[in-house]
Formats: sequence, structure tokens, C-alpha cells
Amino acid sequence: MENNEHKNNPMHGVKLVQVLEELEAHYGWDALDRRIKINCFNNNPSVKSCLKFLRKTPWARTKVENLYLEMLGKKKEQSVPSEND
Repeated sequence: MENNEHKNNPMHGVKLVQVLEELEAHYGWDALDRRIKINCFNNNPSVKSCLKFLRKTPWARTKVENLYLEMLGKKKEQSVPSEND
């Protein structure tokens, strides 16, 4: 796979631990639990327990990664000034 193929993949080089830490910092565990109903966000949440679960559960990892991409998109929209500014 060439480097050019990775340019369009926003998840390339992003580790799951980084995704979880940024989501938790941005939303908090309670809001993550409301957005994605998985037990590791509800029952005594920690990055370590979530990593263990998400590494074994592809459907949940996909949901978490999609929320991360959504968060990045919203941050990017907020940082780009509109043409009317």
C-alpha cells in the first residue's frame, strides 16, 4: 500500500487509546454512554477497560471511531471561518 492511499484516511496513524482519550476529554463518560450504549462507558469506565472491550468488539469500535470522526469534523467546521466573516 502506498503512502498516497493513507492521505485520505483520517484514522491512519491514530491509535485507539488516543481516540478514547480525546472522546472522553471532549464528551466525558456520561455523554459517551448516552451517545453509544456500551457497558464499558457506563459501568466503572476507564480507558483501560474500554480498550480491552473495543479491541475484542469490532461493531463497538466502529461506532467509537465514527463518533471520533464526527467530533473531528465538528471541530474543523468551528475552526474554519465562513466566507461571510
